[in-house]
Amino acid sequence: MNIAGLLSHHARYRPDRTAVVVGDMRLTFRDFERRVCRTAAAFRGLGLDAGDKVATVLGNSLELLEVYCAAARTGMVVVPLSPLLRGPALRTLLEDSDTAAVVADASFGETLGSIRPSLPAIAEGRYLFTGTPPEWGARYAAVVETASAEETAPADVLSDAPFNIIYSSGTTGLPKGIVHTHAIRAAYCTLFASAWRMTPESVVLHAGSLVFNGSFLTLMPWLYLGGTFVLHKAFDARAYMKAVADEGVTHVMMVPSQIVSLLDDPGFHEKHLPSLQMIGSVGAPLHLEHKQELARRFPNRLYELYGLTEGFVTILDRDDAPRKTGSVGVPPAFFEIRILDDDGRDVVKGAVGEIAGRGPLMMPGYYKRPDLTAQAIVEGWLRTGDLGRLDDDGFLYLVDRKKDLIISGGANVFPRDIEEVIVRHPAVREAAVFGVPDPKWGEAPIAAVVLREGASVAEEALRDWINANVEARFQRVRDVVRYDEFPRNAAGKTLKREMRDRFSTSNTSSIPRPRKD
Repeated sequence: MNIAGLLSHHARYRPDRTAVVVGDMRLTFRDFERRVCRTAAAFRGLGLDAGDKVATVLGNSLELLEVYCAAARTGMVVVPLSPLLRGPALRTLLEDSDTAAVVADASFGETLGSIRPSLPAIAEGRYLFTGTPPEWGARYAAVVETASAEETAPADVLSDAPFNIIYSSGTTGLPKGIVHTHAIRAAYCTLFASAWRMTPESVVLHAGSLVFNGSFLTLMPWLYLGGTFVLHKAFDARAYMKAVADEGVTHVMMVPSQIVSLLDDPGFHEKHLPSLQMIGSVGAPLHLEHKQELARRFPNRLYELYGLTEGFVTILDRDDAPRKTGSVGVPPAFFEIRILDDDGRDVVKGAVGEIAGRGPLMMPGYYKRPDLTAQAIVEGWLRTGDLGRLDDDGFLYLVDRKKDLIISGGANVFPRDIEEVIVRHPAVREAAVFGVPDPKWGEAPIAAVVLREGASVAEEALRDWINANVEARFQRVRDVVRYDEFPRNAAGKTLKREMRDRFSTSNTSSIPRPRKD
């Protein structure tokens, strides 16, 4: 059970099938395998072998796909790092992962040059750059093009050998390198190909960050089935819809902010994009208002995945979505779920508690961090840090992140409950609620919003509307803050912590507005 030979399989049995589309470049499986063989040979020519770590600091590109597939073929371990990282954070992750070689965009030449002296494990000649390299680096294309395309057979990789290390934290806090083995990625292949109803004729479009684990939800089924993978360097709503129409795209996986952006365009409708069979949402909860609008435009297409990179998921299937709209579905076959109280005991049916789960995608642990692994996996169950409840049919309903819980006046305030109200306002495109210290209530909710294009509403008027529509007094927000766009990480997740810190810094002298009881 390894993924080393999947590409070779399709190159042999479906050589002329279009495998990859990146910009103007279209490659068949035969062509793509030859490029991957050269990449694998180039790595071996640098003295790298199975088990060695190859880090990438790349945006969405053909080169990143090549490195992924070459690592699988050779048994090397790929460490995809966010191109948003800089200086000390990048050095920390390169050191922590024991990286032996780096493939980076040329724009990182200066950054890598400044930290290179503190990275002795990366030998001379093992810094490869796409584009024009610094004088001490090597040009990726030149190294690969001079390597042999007559690569030997894929390595005999054990199923429990690591394929990748994905870091869940890189800019702040302790680095946590999540290890995925070949067996785990093979399970991604079969589990999600089945869940999304994919076939060898499926066409996948991806415009989110390839270093985000959510990309593997469609990347691995594509590699397993031998369909077509269309990769955009960045998300642009108009370009996205054009690609769906031009390429006959059948399957897409997006983060909620991308879905919301598409919903702003009336052209995003099944009558214009009839090929779409699956619209997947991942990375953060998709608010009910947006789910309902998506269902109106694309009936029976929505799949929602709740999950952790560490290895637990639930899926809301397209056939269940109409009757369980507010849910994030159920665990797939071979998975189990529990809802636990603060003492680790199962709560009564329907009660809110911490979500815990287990299944075949479970990581073996955080890289070199048994202490953090023991905190995350307790008696075989992954503790998610998320709060949820199960209905009578066993469907999971997310309540919120434990760490985002606001305690105001002794009451538990769940930001998501307030966000669901805010996005119903006709001027609001997106909403995020976070708590800040309050001298009277302990914490007070703050509403951050992104308005629809051309919409206008005063902050105080919006605050009053929100407070008139929330269900409970303790859910009333103290302030409304407008953003042109929310700060996000490489995965497209909204950075509430950054907004909270920015608000607290810019409002240190303001007098908190008391809640009217």
